[in-house]
Amino acid sequence: MLNKIIPELNPAKIATSRRGFLLGASAVAGGLMVGMRAAPASAASDTAVEPANPLAGYIHIAPDNSVTILSSQFDMGQGPYHGLATLVVEELGADWSQIDVKGAAGNTKLYGNILWGGAVQGTGGSTSIATSFDRYRQAGAAAREMLIAAAADTWSVPASQVSVSGGKLTDTSGNSATFGDMAAKAAAMALPTEVKLKDPADWTQIGNEKLRRFDSAAKANGTHDFTIDVKLDGLLTAVVAHPPKFGAKVKSFDAAEALKVRGVTDVVEIPRGIAVVGEHMWAAIKGREALTVEWDEAQAETRGSAEIMAEYKAKAGEAQQATARTEGDAAAALSSAAKVIEATYEFPYLAHAAMEPLNAVARRNADGTLEVWGGHQIPDVYQGISAKIAGVKPEQVTMHVMKTGGGFGRRAVADGDVVAEAVSVARAIDYKAPVKVQWTREDDMRGGRYRPAYVHSFKAGLDKDNNLVAWHNHIVGQSIVSGTPFEGLIKDGVDGTSVEGASNIPYGIQNINVGLTTTDVKVPVLWWRAVGSTHTAYAVESFLDEVIAEIGADPYAYRMELLKDHPRHAAVLKLAADKAGWTTPAPEGRFRGLAVHESFSSVVAHIAEISMDNGTPIVHKVTVAVDCGIAVNPDTIKAQMEGGTGFGLGSILAEELTLVNGEVEQGNYDTYTPLRIDAMPQVDVHIVPSANKPTGVGEPGVPSIGPAVANAIAAAGGRRIRVLPMSKSMGT
Repeated sequence: MLNKIIPELNPAKIATSRRGFLLGASAVAGGLMVGMRAAPASAASDTAVEPANPLAGYIHIAPDNSVTILSSQFDMGQGPYHGLATLVVEELGADWSQIDVKGAAGNTKLYGNILWGGAVQGTGGSTSIATSFDRYRQAGAAAREMLIAAAADTWSVPASQVSVSGGKLTDTSGNSATFGDMAAKAAAMALPTEVKLKDPADWTQIGNEKLRRFDSAAKANGTHDFTIDVKLDGLLTAVVAHPPKFGAKVKSFDAAEALKVRGVTDVVEIPRGIAVVGEHMWAAIKGREALTVEWDEAQAETRGSAEIMAEYKAKAGEAQQATARTEGDAAAALSSAAKVIEATYEFPYLAHAAMEPLNAVARRNADGTLEVWGGHQIPDVYQGISAKIAGVKPEQVTMHVMKTGGGFGRRAVADGDVVAEAVSVARAIDYKAPVKVQWTREDDMRGGRYRPAYVHSFKAGLDKDNNLVAWHNHIVGQSIVSGTPFEGLIKDGVDGTSVEGASNIPYGIQNINVGLTTTDVKVPVLWWRAVGSTHTAYAVESFLDEVIAEIGADPYAYRMELLKDHPRHAAVLKLAADKAGWTTPAPEGRFRGLAVHESFSSVVAHIAEISMDNGTPIVHKVTVAVDCGIAVNPDTIKAQMEGGTGFGLGSILAEELTLVNGEVEQGNYDTYTPLRIDAMPQVDVHIVPSANKPTGVGEPGVPSIGPAVANAIAAAGGRRIRVLPMSKSMGT
């Protein structure tokens, strides 16, 4: 996803982002702050601008012995706060009772995402642990060494006699102190010239299968704060009337009746619609209901999803616009093949449907500075947008990174979306009060930014001996990044997010052609959990199963043969097959299907065990195997595989967002139906042991569950499901 992008966002920052980093420390309110500082610029190097907050860092140890970890990664439920805390606790030697984690922003040198090139802070593409693995361990180790040095100096003993464990410092003579006791003195100690990290053999936190998330209790008892919980003195709440058709604009509006609603304070036009501001949410909603707006729909999208899909299917039968991958000569191999197998797969628009709808809070202070609270997935970008709207410098804008009740890619929007709305509304009412813009569920469902609709057209060629000798995949759909700051992802006419998972299939096929035709539709689209792999994995793994069935081979054995040159994929698939008992018969009335897929540098295999109930698939058990490098938090990895399985399963069973005459039909969970709890199967997760650097887990659990279920349905004697959702294809 975004890990391929960001140099195109702000090329001027690339040079500074790639400069070396050194550990740095400061004394803050009697405590110790450890982070990183940029290496001094030489006369020949770039002239870097120092961060707005030079004391910002990764770890703050306070005199009260609390340890606050400042996270560069945004937590929307996927667990990076716990992951980063694990890295620090491991090296620092802290006790979990000391730990708190807060979202940080405003210092790209510290928080820039390394896997995105370091030029901007952001969370996405399942990069949280990978971008943090080295630097947060280094910060923890540096803090540990400085605390040890302070204790050794205080007790007049060699540093080698001081040990750290459970948040305490002790020496061989019986001296003891807390981190808080030594924090101020540690801040004055010399920085370690080299930081030695713990040997993996000595890890007690990283890889600990018994370690549970430290923030679970706060979520259970309601003390976990989200943007929806933000309360400020004098806070007003706004809702926005958006155009019902994408691409429409405000032509005129009449606020008279809305202003008569008790509690409504203002009705103002902003670039994205008409905002109704009230003393509370109910007043704002009732005011919006009373509002009269005339929309200019001259440039609006007026087609329905059925018409859009018909156009896609027609284009899929035509020549591809661009080529994403070509090896050998697929066209020639198909023309000379003894048998050609063809299929077309259709994928609808999908909403993110996160539990917490979009929201943001903006307040201007008396000194002219601006504060913005929200689920800031790319805070640097939102900071710049907010500054531009408010007419201030970016360093005058403080971004408060809040935890969020689900995201799935929805909050990584280049134009700022609800953040821009909050600042725009605050400005429109002349900053007389802080403003929370809160979307309703219906606003969220109908506000755009969907997983694009796609069509895949396939042709596979078999020779006279039933060998798979040709593979052609033509993909038709919208570009997520076209017309955005992320447009640099498009290379030679190919948007990488449209073809990922299809253009890099690991199977040993001599002649491969993967093509793309990008469509022009005014429905706003965005990355959706696992991005391109949400459709490519289903299409590729389902069609491959069709081909294998035509050959008459075992789906597992044939895939293993095709994966000879990809041992990592083969190992994951083998682990899943072994744990699921693939080579033994399924229980009476049960049927199995499998799929394996790589996304975000992790490989995941799913084996689904189902039964059929009057033509409806019932998914009973799912076996998952994952190779994600070093398993920093095994329990979190299992949770993400379980959650990704449920998320992906819901999307293929019943989720579909449809348009009629350009307007979205669905508005809430009654008509847009993610997986219900009674349909969640038993999920058994198995992690491949690895010493490689960590890779992604937040998204890779999604793609391969869909085709595994589809292949199980085919194994049960059902037909191949080529049109999603399954409820539509199967009439359930």
